[in-house]
Amino acid sequence: MFEQEQEAHSFFLLLDGHVRVVKSTPDGHEVTVRYISPGEMMGIASALGRTTYPANAVAAVDCVALAWPSQLWPTFAASFPSFSANTYKVVGSRLQDAHTRVIEMSTEQVEQRVAHALLKLIKQSGKKTEEGIMIDFPISRQDVAEMTGTTLHTVSRLLSAWEDRGLVKSGRQRVVVVEPHRLLVIAEGRPTKS
Repeated sequence: MFEQEQEAHSFFLLLDGHVRVVKSTPDGHEVTVRYISPGEMMGIASALGRTTYPANAVAAVDCVALAWPSQLWPTFAASFPSFSANTYKVVGSRLQDAHTRVIEMSTEQVEQRVAHALLKLIKQSGKKTEEGIMIDFPISRQDVAEMTGTTLHTVSRLLSAWEDRGLVKSGRQRVVVVEPHRLLVIAEGRPTKS
């Protein structure tokens, strides 16, 4: 939808679908920063005082979004006080998420970080199925690794072990959390029974 450091020509409201926000590092690595769900604003560089997008936005599935030219940002902010208030809430929420991730990366074991990431994703876009709560967009093990600052091998090993224990079911670009409470116990670092 837009690329990191590209001129911020528009801002968007996602109506349908899911968008993966990815930050590229100078050495070419990619870090999945977050997923945008329907009803969320994105490309709000103007709210951050930027003229370029701070990250890449890639559609995870087919999406429908409203787009406005960035030059309308000041008009919207002046004409619609609720627009400004909601934008500040979005920026504040994303900043809080970033702080939480920094703390998780600094203090938690990989198993806890992966559990937290899956729980966050099912809270954001979980769909109840007969198997459990499915993350309602394609997500790969590599995506989870990028979100949690670990390797594909580690995420694959963890998800396989959790499948053996009946906590999750995963397949190609698909994750279903079967036992969210048991995953929460792992995320909180409490002792678990195998």
